[in-house]
Amino acid sequence: LPSEFLSEEGQEKFWNFVEASENIKRAEHDGSDYSSYQEMLKVACQTLSPLQQNLLKFSLSLRSYSAAVQAFQQIAADESPPEGCTLFFVVHGEKTCEFDSLGNLLQAASDRPKPFLFKGDHKYPASNPESPVVILYAEIGSEEFYRHHRRLVAKAEAGEITYVLRHYIANPSKEKVYLSGYGVELAIKSTEYKAKDDTQVKGELLFEVQLYPDLSEELKELRKHLVESTNEMAPLKVWQLQDLSFQTAARILTAPPVDALMVMKDLSQNFPTKYFKGTLGLQPGDSALFINGLLIDLDTQDIFSLIDVLRNEARVMEGLHSLGIEGISLHNVLKLNIQPSDSDYAVDIRSPAISWINNLEVDSRYNSWPSSVQELLRPTFPGVIRQIRKNFHNFVLIVDPTHETTAELLNVAEMFFSNHIPLRIGLVFVVDDSEDVDGLQDPGVALLRTYNYVAQEMDNNYAFQTIYNKVKTGDQLKVEHVVSVLEKQYPYVEVNSVLGIDSAYDQNRKAARAYYEQTGVGPLPVVLFNGMPFQKDQLDPDDLETVTMHKILETTSIFQRAVYLVGAELVCDVVEYIMNQPNVVPRINSRILRSDREYLDLTGMNNHFVDDFARFTTLDSKDKTAAVANSMTYLTKKDDSFVRPVTFWIVGDFDRPSGRQLLYDAIKHQKSSNNVRISMINNPSEEPNSQNTIVAKAIWAALQTQTSNNAKNFITKMAKEETVKALEAGADILEFAVGGMDTTIFKEAFESPKVDFILSHAIYCRDVLKLKKGQRAVISNGRIIGPLEDGEMFNQDDFHLLENIILKTSGQKIKSQIQLTENAVKLRPKEGETYFDVVAIVDPVTRDAQRLAPLLLVLNQLINMNLRVFMNCQSKLSDMPLKSFYRYVLEPEISFTAENNFAPGPIAKFLDMPQSPLFTLNLNTPESWMVESVRTPYDLDNIFLEEVDSVVAAEYELEYLLLEGHCYDITTGQPPRGLQFTLGTSARPVIVDTIVMANLGYFQLKANPGAWTLRLRKGRSEDIYRIYSHDGTDSPPEANEVIVVLNNFKSKIIKVKIDMMNEDLLSDGQKNEDVKQDKDDVLNIFSVASGHLYERFLRIMMLSVLKHTKTPLKFWFLKNYLSPTFKEFIPYMAKKYNFQYELVQYKWPRWLHQQTEKQRIIWGYKILFLDVLFPLAVDKILFVDADQIVRTDLKELRDFNLDGAPYGYTPFCDSRREMDGYRFWKSGYWASHLAGRKYHISALYVVDLKKFRKIAAGDRLRGQYQGLSQDPNSLSNLDQDLPNNMIHQVPIKSLPQEWLWCETWCDDSSKKRAKTIDLCNNPMTKEPKLQAAMRIVPEWQDYDQEIKLPSLFLKFYELGLILTFKEVLLHTVGENCTLQRASLGRLY
Repeated sequence: LPSEFLSEEGQEKFWNFVEASENIKRAEHDGSDYSSYQEMLKVACQTLSPLQQNLLKFSLSLRSYSAAVQAFQQIAADESPPEGCTLFFVVHGEKTCEFDSLGNLLQAASDRPKPFLFKGDHKYPASNPESPVVILYAEIGSEEFYRHHRRLVAKAEAGEITYVLRHYIANPSKEKVYLSGYGVELAIKSTEYKAKDDTQVKGELLFEVQLYPDLSEELKELRKHLVESTNEMAPLKVWQLQDLSFQTAARILTAPPVDALMVMKDLSQNFPTKYFKGTLGLQPGDSALFINGLLIDLDTQDIFSLIDVLRNEARVMEGLHSLGIEGISLHNVLKLNIQPSDSDYAVDIRSPAISWINNLEVDSRYNSWPSSVQELLRPTFPGVIRQIRKNFHNFVLIVDPTHETTAELLNVAEMFFSNHIPLRIGLVFVVDDSEDVDGLQDPGVALLRTYNYVAQEMDNNYAFQTIYNKVKTGDQLKVEHVVSVLEKQYPYVEVNSVLGIDSAYDQNRKAARAYYEQTGVGPLPVVLFNGMPFQKDQLDPDDLETVTMHKILETTSIFQRAVYLVGAELVCDVVEYIMNQPNVVPRINSRILRSDREYLDLTGMNNHFVDDFARFTTLDSKDKTAAVANSMTYLTKKDDSFVRPVTFWIVGDFDRPSGRQLLYDAIKHQKSSNNVRISMINNPSEEPNSQNTIVAKAIWAALQTQTSNNAKNFITKMAKEETVKALEAGADILEFAVGGMDTTIFKEAFESPKVDFILSHAIYCRDVLKLKKGQRAVISNGRIIGPLEDGEMFNQDDFHLLENIILKTSGQKIKSQIQLTENAVKLRPKEGETYFDVVAIVDPVTRDAQRLAPLLLVLNQLINMNLRVFMNCQSKLSDMPLKSFYRYVLEPEISFTAENNFAPGPIAKFLDMPQSPLFTLNLNTPESWMVESVRTPYDLDNIFLEEVDSVVAAEYELEYLLLEGHCYDITTGQPPRGLQFTLGTSARPVIVDTIVMANLGYFQLKANPGAWTLRLRKGRSEDIYRIYSHDGTDSPPEANEVIVVLNNFKSKIIKVKIDMMNEDLLSDGQKNEDVKQDKDDVLNIFSVASGHLYERFLRIMMLSVLKHTKTPLKFWFLKNYLSPTFKEFIPYMAKKYNFQYELVQYKWPRWLHQQTEKQRIIWGYKILFLDVLFPLAVDKILFVDADQIVRTDLKELRDFNLDGAPYGYTPFCDSRREMDGYRFWKSGYWASHLAGRKYHISALYVVDLKKFRKIAAGDRLRGQYQGLSQDPNSLSNLDQDLPNNMIHQVPIKSLPQEWLWCETWCDDSSKKRAKTIDLCNNPMTKEPKLQAAMRIVPEWQDYDQEIKLPSLFLKFYELGLILTFKEVLLHTVGENCTLQRASLGRLY
């Protein structure tokens, strides 16, 4: 593991460690785990800084690199290691254990292809890339390894081989590795409906999630002190709840700084037994963590990603530290912003020159849309564009009507308009703006005048849709096109009166060109989105649609935040709000915004000046720049010592109008900004003499002799043309002196015959700035903007833009006005050492606090940090903010026992828990982990500590690492419908498979550490598609096979582009051998359960199905939440009753809104992933709730005609009249939404998966779910409300009422016709489910006893756990003799 850590610091460190490790086993130590660990650390830490050493220890504690070692182990296994070898060599596919055989393999190696080397492979540095590749699979540290290693190194250094080392342990330990970096939650369950099994589990149990050694006595004492007098929980009144968050913050803030983190951890993680202030920049209750200014997203970044951040930052910080940059200066360098892109800036679109086609806020066509800006906050699925009657999105086309692309661009705009995309569309026609222009000769002018005429006769909208009718795509506009439109639409109008020189329809012709030129948006055509110009490569009509839609989605999130912060301002005028943003500038200059920027080298230091021309000519470029800078005197807005962050050097010939205009515009801009200082560099157009440098000399003299303010006022006069004309006419220079000037000293300097400064400036412009004589430029904080072309406009607005950019990139940020010292926990760093700047913002009574506090505690032990934790509390709480206990399993270093052996491993411990609540256990793991519970006799869904003799234990296993990806068809740009991928190795090409979702083209595959090959599934997927390219994989993009290496615990997300060669995979008339199936072959039944009670119900449901259904059965169970007991039991039941079963699982995708309550997660699995949970071979699936009893052959339901609907549900009964008050679907939202249709129950349904996938029902359901689920008050019964809410988009076939009878809603008389009986909750009586089962269903108890006794007997007997029949009885029915006898008869 240390070798893998070091390899990330460089292969040289890896190989040094390999060499040095030979001495570890030879070192004298006591042979204990602790001694070996310390010896290994001593070797590994030789080249590491103290900070890196701590990170190494942390990585070892986390087992971060176990996955990398295991990946090599899997790669070795795929090579089929020779038997009886502890290590082996592979030479271009040939294997041997003997070094002596290597020579023969090397001789013929060139005839075989070289092996594929992975990014994580360890290649010896001296290896010859042309030579054969020898891969050694061996265990570092073994004597045999070092014997062969030295011989391979000799060959590599001789250039004979390329030596690659891969980890391989011939006989790995069977002992599991304990992991950490995850959270465990004990959530308090609602006990409104009793859902706990009455079967008792006796004996001593330990509650530990074995993925930390025992806590020290001191920590136990601290916890007892914090827990205070009682662990039992009493409900709080509303007035007690309101300030709970502030009280908790106050408790933390009053603790000593050293203990504050521990207090915060304990209060947040044990909050249900606690109730005990402050607002920062985020919304109250929001949390954030910043490390060196980098935002660490607690929802998406796991601890393994965080280690990478810490290591990368550590490298940079230590590098800067070695250069002498320390403390605050170091962190200021780290936080420097990158250069903003062109798209950061926008021009003002509130111009009368823009002709608006539509207005979302007033046009009648948008009357049905909601007008409140609060609609932005209504959740929707990603990609859904909100239709709101506000001009949030403004799309302006600035075009030359005669250009051949104009018609295409207008077609795109017309498409947006006709499809009701929420865009306000504006037009600017840039045409000839000369005085007497004839529209009968100029097609552009003709079109503009016709547009104006039609707009006056009808409206802008009609004109927009009319004027380009006759122009074919790609054609150029001609006058006859315009005339034909005009004559057809308005046959009685005189064409000359509209198009001619004296046309009355000339509005905006001059204004449009003036707007175009003034905004400086560049060559036509131009498309502005909220004033921001699109890039030229985005204006292709095919791309423009996509880019615009993305821009709408992108800006929507900005407006959402604005609604939170400045809602009232947005309500008044959206466009006004947009145009008042700091990125809106009067003019955009592409020269300023270009990405290829040239800078002066300002690092030179000398004592030279420009007034010594002879010396100046001898200097190199860097020293010339230093001399120019040394000689500068600056103009500022005020005479003060304020440091201005923006410096402009104005370069030009100030004795020419163009140079003077540039200077005058710069000074005008300075009047509006105190951030700017200005100076000048002369670039004369001809050889300077006393006659052609009057203005230049006057400016220089003023700068050298006058105060800044007086010089500025005088130079402003010198830049005016009337002043120069007067001087040329013979006026005295002193006539233009300003009040306060010292004219004597000025005149002396002005009349000096010496013009060295001008000569030096001229040489500088030629040699360093690369300007021709008289050319203009602006140098902005060292950046050269120029040369400016003759006639090129660079005005006051350009200086404004330039200043704007400098202020952004030099970090001039508005500081928060909040007094941070009053509500922060502060931990100061150790003096003189490199430290991390860590800022955490948290509400102490949130889930984020539960995770953040232990993380900060561990970080405090790992790294030297300047930590500030700000309390960001919520007020007026109406509900308990935290209803769960939480432990985050994380340790800074490996722990040892008192005997110096490795401690059992990190575990989560919950001590001093209240006894009365009913708990459910949840794991909070990294996104890519798929874990399962493997050992516990206890019901983890219903933990009731009052009934437990000792402690509760649970052991989980990391079963899979997830490979996730997104797939798109390059032809359509859409996800390929129905495409299947397989994942395997070279030895086993197909191990797992999956289907690509239409939502984001998402797919996921279960894998483990190792090298995997991703392929299109054989059959139609492979026939119709080919893999075009891939990103994020471990093989070159052009490689035929897509190889993916999973060698760490972080998320692995790849992108695959495919090319369709034939037809839609799920098109009509398919002959798909992949999905071909004999309908009578097997009947597929899907069910979900969590907790022992529901698993007991599930077994009984299965038995009832088996008793009545003659068709072969296959049960499908959601594996995610099944207990170890059930998973051990099901094979025996399947054997006895002769049915098939399969455990399916799917990780909830990270992009889909997450549920936090376990019951709601399970509901989600019932409906959201039906298209991806099952193989394509499954045509139909029946869902049967676990708490259901079946009384008929389910083949009848499988074969039921759904009349083209993708699924069939049973409507809720209406016959039990006393429950009318509880039928929520009969009134309010549901009554109006259903519009006479039935509201259906989700306890039993049949799904035609073929139809379901074909109409993308799963994608539609997930889309609707994403929109609704973010509102906590919607989808209260997720699995039921969602399909009923989608009834108009995804139709439901109503099944006959007898298919589901439920006592709560159906009258007693209909029970005899019931084909299934469901144990619905009764909101009136709230009768416990177990009690209801025994009362309602006569056969339930018989089923219960049958499934208990024989199955358990078979299970225990086969496992060898019981030997006598007496023990069977003791394990099952106990003292109930009647039940014993009843069961005995069946057993024998």
